Amino acid sequence: MIRKLLIGAIVLGVVVYALQGGEYGTTDLLRQRARKKSLLAGIDSLQRQVDSLGALQKRLETDPALQERIAREEFGMVRGEKELLYRFADPRPDADSTKRGP
Repeated sequence: MIRKLLIGAIVLGVVVYALQGGEYGTTDLLRQRARKKSLLAGIDSLQRQVDSLGALQKRLETDPALQERIAREEFGMVRGEKELLYRFADPRPDADSTKRGP
């Protein structure tokens, strides 16, 4: 009877060690699977960004309307002699208006 209990305990110990112990146990395997899933999601997100930037690059190289819009907005360029560019500066507070006196 004691011998059966001892053998059962040893078998149970071996099973527990096989599942949890060793270099790569069950918890390590589950942790690695979760990390793999997270990394694959990150790769997918980055791949979408790369595809989007590639499409934008292609448009920048081939779309004259987009090139003109960027030249106007980013660099303040105008078309021909008939257009004027107006730039409005943000108003800065005067030194006198910040002083308060009687």
